[in-house]
Amino acid sequence: MSLNEGNIDASNRLKKVASAASVALAAVLALLKIFAAIYTGSLAILSSLIDSLADVFASSITFVAIRYSAMPATYNHRYGYGKVEAISALVQAAFIAGSGIFVLYDGIYRLFYPSPVEDTGIGIAIMVVSLLATLSLIVFQKYVAKKTNSIAIAADSDHYTVDVVTNLSIIITLAAVALFEADWLDTVVACVVSGFLLVSAYKLAGRAINTLTDAELPPEIRKRVCEIVLESPFAKGIHDLRTRDLGGAYMFEFHLELDGEVSLAAAHEMTELVEDSLWEEFPDAQIIIHQDPAGVDEERLDTKLQAPKK
Repeated sequence: MSLNEGNIDASNRLKKVASAASVALAAVLALLKIFAAIYTGSLAILSSLIDSLADVFASSITFVAIRYSAMPATYNHRYGYGKVEAISALVQAAFIAGSGIFVLYDGIYRLFYPSPVEDTGIGIAIMVVSLLATLSLIVFQKYVAKKTNSIAIAADSDHYTVDVVTNLSIIITLAAVALFEADWLDTVVACVVSGFLLVSAYKLAGRAINTLTDAELPPEIRKRVCEIVLESPFAKGIHDLRTRDLGGAYMFEFHLELDGEVSLAAAHEMTELVEDSLWEEFPDAQIIIHQDPAGVDEERLDTKLQAPKK
């Protein structure tokens, strides 16, 4: 097994563990919140319950998608199945948006038909447990997402980050209801939570669509690729760099400018050294390099495509 294959296997294992932990936590928290919502009658807790049920669904999709995306490339899918993660993130976004709309509707309804909140102590205790457990999961997911560049794990982490904000706001709300009998605050916070859900869904969908439509990677990654290539003493230049996210793995395609007098064998060896340098920083990357004689006069993609005006 090559070093690159070993990195990919380790990355896939991390993603599988993170997705399994997410499903397990979402299921446990949903059960706790079902009890809390029934016991207290709190709309804010109900909104958090709906969010947790959405988490169970979304995390289950992530769990399946990660296993599917980890499949090796085949004859008909030579880039692999990594973009399945982006599809799962798009489905998650739709489900989260639907949950937000449901909570918003229920919140507006209760503004006109108020319902008292009872036994806030039980609700607060369950929400504190939920908050601490969610924070622990997010720390692990952030680590995995950074290590593997997984859009599915990052998506999961993003909407659990929203959960932290909503759980904290619900704890404060229940305390205010208990101390000041401000039942209306429960409804207001539920509406705010639905707003967080809708914003989260919008951002998540945008990232997934960028991956599915082969948007260029961030400027700092493109810049780093150029720096690594030009650090090679034999590299005379780089042009027509194209990048994309294959779903947790990056793809780089570019023209490498070399001395036009070197042999084909020497040019091949130089190209291999450039690939190795890139793999040191981007171990999962797929790389396609075209060799060009330095100084050749040709029509280039860089001149055809203009950068967007800032």
